[in-house]
Amino acid sequence: MTVIGDANSPDVDGLCPTGAIGVADRVRVDQGKCILCGRCVAARPDLFAWAAGATGPGAAALTREALIVPQVAETDETVAVIRAALAARTTALRRSVHVRHVDAGSDGSEEWEIQALLGPVYDVHRLGIFFTASPRHADVLLVTGAGSDGMAAPLRATYDGMPDPRVVIAVGTDAVSGGLLGERLTGVAGHVPVDVFVPGSPPSPFGILNALLIATGKLR
Repeated sequence: MTVIGDANSPDVDGLCPTGAIGVADRVRVDQGKCILCGRCVAARPDLFAWAAGATGPGAAALTREALIVPQVAETDETVAVIRAALAARTTALRRSVHVRHVDAGSDGSEEWEIQALLGPVYDVHRLGIFFTASPRHADVLLVTGAGSDGMAAPLRATYDGMPDPRVVIAVGTDAVSGGLLGERLTGVAGHVPVDVFVPGSPPSPFGILNALLIATGKLR
């Protein structure tokens, strides 16, 4: 979802069930909270519109703040430091990358999109990306779900069992912010350090694949 109007104080209270819409100096949409329900577009088509960025290849972000549109200004230096730190850790990842997926309280929609990566359309194996059942063999931790209390310890144990360098990707609005459960659960960043955030409810397979390539240094 994106903002197309330029109003600074419209009546938008109650439009979003997850509180993704905020008004400060102007209206902004937090794609990390957006579940793509479309209520804001239906109610205020003059102000909101669908955006391919929420589920497309450009959706992945290296900072949580980058998911807010229109974007809050970030200095080039800040982004450069984050990119350099991630690149420094992923230089050890060579031709093949192994991914461990953990469901930390998902509704199941993200899992369908991840499963599609293994089919003939996306075929992540051709890019040297493989899924593994063992965290000891994993380079990337792919996390879905809102970070439920019952999965906090297993998620952390999986992360701690991975060898360095390790990269964490939060997949879907639930994993980024808690989604509809945002008042009680705030996503997975409170349990493990997240390197790449992928919004969408669910994000597209291409968006997830894009995040994997960014996280492993194969795509800038």
